[in-house]
Amino acid sequence: MSQPKVLINPTLLSERITSIDLLRGIAVLGILIMNIQSFSMSSSAYINPTAFGDLTGINKWVWIFSHVIASSKFMSIFSILFGAGMLLFTERAIAKGRKASAFHYRRMFWLLIFGLMHAYLIWYGDILVAYALCGMLVFVFRKKKVSSLITLSIVFFVIPIFLNLLSGSTIEQWPPESYEENLKTWIPGIQLLNEEIVAMQGGWLTQMNYRIPQAYFMETFLFFWLTFWRATSMMLLGMALFKLGVLSAQKSTNYYIKMSLIGLIFGYALISIGVFKNFEAGWTMEFSMFFGNQFNYIGSLGVALGYIGLVMLIAKSAKFVKFKALLSNVGKMAFTNYILMSVLAMFIFYGNGFGLFGQVERQFQILIVFAIWIVILIVSFLWLKKFRFGPLEWLWRVMTYWKRQPM
Repeated sequence: MSQPKVLINPTLLSERITSIDLLRGIAVLGILIMNIQSFSMSSSAYINPTAFGDLTGINKWVWIFSHVIASSKFMSIFSILFGAGMLLFTERAIAKGRKASAFHYRRMFWLLIFGLMHAYLIWYGDILVAYALCGMLVFVFRKKKVSSLITLSIVFFVIPIFLNLLSGSTIEQWPPESYEENLKTWIPGIQLLNEEIVAMQGGWLTQMNYRIPQAYFMETFLFFWLTFWRATSMMLLGMALFKLGVLSAQKSTNYYIKMSLIGLIFGYALISIGVFKNFEAGWTMEFSMFFGNQFNYIGSLGVALGYIGLVMLIAKSAKFVKFKALLSNVGKMAFTNYILMSVLAMFIFYGNGFGLFGQVERQFQILIVFAIWIVILIVSFLWLKKFRFGPLEWLWRVMTYWKRQPM
């Protein structure tokens, strides 16, 4: 019997893992810059910064910095890497003579279970449920040509733009009750804000009164309105970039320099215009929810690609060896670290910990982000000195292959 065809040789596989782990490590740390607002403040503040908390002076500039630098950028990278990871998983399965599809769908099933537990027991802002569901669909397209993957990615990407522009342009025809309900989401009244604060500052069971409906909203309406289309688009793009060798640092230095400059200049410019327009409009629901958010939605893709270019340049460089190793450790334990960040944030902000929910302004939230980063870097370094995988990565492998894995 002939040996299964290995799609990439061992040397390239090693390089690819190094660059992807580095990028994944930066992405998992970066998503906390925006997620910290969801952990520490009213959920409405994530989409409308004027809905909760001070937005003047340094707090305003911290929000602007976080929005321009991080909002949707690192999550886009995370989604791109998830798509690339599906192809890498497939290649490894083929190399070992395994049937990739059976293991992939079992893998996505258990990710869905982990995500549901995360969403309903720890933090409603979970993304793993969406990744598991989108991953089940995207896997079907894994054999498509690069051009087809990019075309499909564009199609999925533009659908939320169309939905938002259509909704915003027809707002005058909405039934009054629909308008009022939407407005409560955009600018909750004092009573609703206080109810949320009391719930999250309470015990774990008290928090469930707020966490369950929020998680359900994220996994139903928001999933079909935005998350499904965006995540699927980025996963398809990730497959294309993986096939092109972009994510394995195989392109030339000039390629990555151009990729970074074009992506960052375009993205930052468009997002900055959006920030100006939203403040100029007073962050009204009529403008900012449907039209004003499109600047960041589109611009964040450019910035994400720019960041990927920069990280690939770092991966290709012979410098910063220890720094890259530290960040790669975080990437190797991305699943564990994603959940660990939620646990740490829950302990800091919710009632089963210090109960600081609703009490920490943005200028201090960013300091907490730095502190959590330090913990993640240290834990990842120490853990991987002794073990091959992060604890959740190991458990996920065990559940996928239904066989105890070496640690």
